[in-house]
Amino acid sequence: MSFRTAAMRGMRLATVTPIRNRPAMPAAAVAGAARSFHSSRPVFIKVGDPLPDLEALQENNPGNKVNLAEEASKLNKMILLGVPAAFSPACSAKHIPSFINHPKLQDYDLLAVVSVNDVFVMKAWGENLDPAGQSNVSKDFATSTPIRFFADPTGRFTKALDLAFDGSAIFGGDRSKRYTIIVEDGKVTSLNVEPDNTGTSVSLADKVLG
Repeated sequence: MSFRTAAMRGMRLATVTPIRNRPAMPAAAVAGAARSFHSSRPVFIKVGDPLPDLEALQENNPGNKVNLAEEASKLNKMILLGVPAAFSPACSAKHIPSFINHPKLQDYDLLAVVSVNDVFVMKAWGENLDPAGQSNVSKDFATSTPIRFFADPTGRFTKALDLAFDGSAIFGGDRSKRYTIIVEDGKVTSLNVEPDNTGTSVSLADKVLG
């Protein structure tokens, strides 16, 4: 064996560390790597939390910014409905009317509806669903509980709740999952999120209010 060949082989041996002698990866790093490959994350908002403290919503016009956390802190009990799209069939025919026409709505100070739409669409939708400006339109009972329609044009509020989903296939972009949240004294007391994002199996009034 030539001197040059032996020298090169020695260099390779010197630079390669045997696997058995390599330092082990710290346990924290292993746990972090495992978390990064987990398929789902815990929901940001949970029972006991306040609503996100953001001036991200709009009502009636782009200049009227609303912080729903501040609104909720002034009320005893509030119902918050998140919907995938204004004027969509399930939202217009099932989700919102199930609360508007429920007798227990009168026990709440506000019925708030939020969607990732522009404020003009939300205003028109509100006028369509509640033309008299009064939330309960049933002939069997009456309530003064107001219903307000809030636009989340950038999705900032919805993303802060961690309740956005990719609705590109149907709606063209990120939208809100369908949910119903009960808020009492500014804190979440009940959270009902549709497991398939857009269905109506757990968020309708009869499931939430009884």
